[in-house]
Amino acid sequence: MKRISKMLVLPLMIAGFLAAVPAARASSYTLGIVLDSPFQSTTVGTLTFSGTITNLTNGNIPLIGDSFTLTGAGISADDTDFYVNTPLSLDGGTNSGDLDLFTITVAPGTAPGLYAEVFDILDANGNVIGQVDFDIDVTPEPGTILLLGTGLLLLAGLIRWRVPKTGTMTAA
Repeated sequence: MKRISKMLVLPLMIAGFLAAVPAARASSYTLGIVLDSPFQSTTVGTLTFSGTITNLTNGNIPLIGDSFTLTGAGISADDTDFYVNTPLSLDGGTNSGDLDLFTITVAPGTAPGLYAEVFDILDANGNVIGQVDFDIDVTPEPGTILLLGTGLLLLAGLIRWRVPKTGTMTAA
């Protein structure tokens, strides 16, 4: 009997460790944040990001503050919407509903490209309790208009070149 119990210890320990691994890989954040449109494009101006915050735990979580990780020079964030629209706390398993969370301003002269940014919600100790990534595609407006104009001119030239001229007589 002792021999059988000793033989079962190792497989049971391995099974226990394997069962614990998926739980350890679950989101370490207590809040889930889903943006309505996490990818937005602009030349210059202000973009509004809205979404839903969900409490993934059973307890009440106060929504104390937020922070941003911005990689682009000429890109700035305004979190006034977070403080105005977000409830002070969320009960376990509930969500905030769809609300404006923050705005991003792209200044004139910002280099064109795709910018990957991060929005965090913080607890009272400054720890991140919710995080979401969002992307901003800065497109150069003058270049786009120039490209469109050049394409239209080429198309007009191609049509003119292909269409035979009428009223021309050829001698045989």
